[in-house]
Amino acid sequence: MTKKKGAQLIAEFLVQEKIPYVFGVCGHGNVGLLDALYDVADKVKLVSPRHEQVAGHMADGYFRVKHKPVATLTSTGPGSANLIMALAVAQTDSSALLAITANVPTSQFNRGPFQELNRHNQADYPNVVRPVVKRSFQPTRAEMLPLALRQAATTMTSGRPGPVNVDIPFNLFREETEAELEAPWDGYLSRRSGASNEAVKKALDMLLAAKRPVMFIGHGVTLSEASSELTALAKKLSIPVISSPNGMGCLDMEDPLSLGFIGRNGAYPANQAGRYADLVLALGARFDDRSSSSWTPGYSWNFPHTKLIHVDVDDAELGRNYPPDLAILADVKALLEQLLGALASKKLAGGPRLAEWHAQIAGWRKEWEAFVRPNFDIHANPMRPERVVADCRAVLPEDAIISLDSGVHHNWYMQFWNARRPQAMLNTWGYSGMGFGPSAILGAKLAAPDKVCVSICGDGGFTMVPHVLCTAVEYNIPAVWVVWNNFAWAAIRDIQYGLFDGREIGTGFYEGPEGKPYNPDFAAWARAAGVEGVTVKKSQDFAGALEHAIKLGEPCLVDVHVDANIRPPATGTWALPPIPHKEPVFGAKFVPGA
Repeated sequence: MTKKKGAQLIAEFLVQEKIPYVFGVCGHGNVGLLDALYDVADKVKLVSPRHEQVAGHMADGYFRVKHKPVATLTSTGPGSANLIMALAVAQTDSSALLAITANVPTSQFNRGPFQELNRHNQADYPNVVRPVVKRSFQPTRAEMLPLALRQAATTMTSGRPGPVNVDIPFNLFREETEAELEAPWDGYLSRRSGASNEAVKKALDMLLAAKRPVMFIGHGVTLSEASSELTALAKKLSIPVISSPNGMGCLDMEDPLSLGFIGRNGAYPANQAGRYADLVLALGARFDDRSSSSWTPGYSWNFPHTKLIHVDVDDAELGRNYPPDLAILADVKALLEQLLGALASKKLAGGPRLAEWHAQIAGWRKEWEAFVRPNFDIHANPMRPERVVADCRAVLPEDAIISLDSGVHHNWYMQFWNARRPQAMLNTWGYSGMGFGPSAILGAKLAAPDKVCVSICGDGGFTMVPHVLCTAVEYNIPAVWVVWNNFAWAAIRDIQYGLFDGREIGTGFYEGPEGKPYNPDFAAWARAAGVEGVTVKKSQDFAGALEHAIKLGEPCLVDVHVDANIRPPATGTWALPPIPHKEPVFGAKFVPGA
């Protein structure tokens, strides 16, 4: 049998699994693999950003758009440690990527060589990364590579997807072995688990008996690629749909059945429907604190007064936050197909279903529209946040992909963005890591080169990863960045205003003792990197600047000055115990039986 170096096996594995990109940063620990990637450069493209965190977010963004995993490559010690935050974001948002990390040679284990962690175990990066991946593998002989790689591939895309780490001592890249790769996996979505017939029948009976049902859709619907099945069931049963940010677009949010997001910064009709519903069908949703008003009864949901059917492919999420009346461990698409099949044999009563429920929702929509609509048409300098959202909605094509970072700008887009398609709104939700949005848009554009890809990011978050501009220029990735420039960590400053009597410290960006607002000239910064940069201080100029950036066909940054003193109107609540939570600005808690 022909002997091959370990690095050759890894390179062949990437080709075999149809992994088109490795987003990696070089180091002494991974040069052995870089050399093997040289030989497959026509099939696996190496993209080298200027920071490992960005590499992880790029891989995350690529998967969210294409549902095909790619790999990252980092070196021993600090390089791989820089990947931790990106892996945490990917894990909490169920995004698959293969993190290949290098480590010290096995012959030097536990001797304390350059960049080894050995306080509790030799070459101990797997213990560093363990909380933020589905599994970490550390083969210690070249012949162990085929099994570790195959298991990594199956783990990251089976069930609930997520990041997986293969940590490889340096010598394995160069050592030779007769071991052969195992059969290719390439198995995402090829194996689905359905529900029992009894569970399907009970769920359908509950849905047909309900007078005020809603569906609550999460990232599980997006990951299962169940948009058409969801839309079909919602329309057949006339059930309104509430969405988490990572589920947005699975039902076209221009559809009358779409109620938008729920929670503190949700839309009023969504919170009202959640409060007054008699049955909730939750599909691939976690009921985290921000989509449940911190689990405070009456503000977004009213369990157990409201009945709950909870469907998820991850058994750990069933009953985590609310005990369901019916828990179904199943792939969302498989379950929806089963429900549609069972529904086909049912004869529904003539005329529109749930007319009284829809009339009630229509009243809430009218109230909400009257409250918020006037602000979308106002021109002001600096811009009102609503105007930024409105102009993006007017200018961006329906199939555009946007990425959002952590920050107050995200709250505005959760409340008012209408995603038209799935996999087109990329959020850092569960772990909410800053820097995700400006970085992930690069991976998104590589995954969908024919789509307009725009990062809407805060000034703070962009300042964490400004070197994304360099990567865009080096690899000709024509992404657009809209920097929401409000001269502050405004989301946290708003907490200080709301919960700490305005005792602001450490949240505004100021220059000098006189406290003049300060930020770098983002447009000039972009131009220094070779990216076209535009500054917008007048609201009348933003739509035109965004149109120009899209038509340019090259990387472009638009620096938009936004009023930091206008806050999203809270329609639910959010708690930081033991501080008492705030009441909604619009709407009120619902008490069953009151």
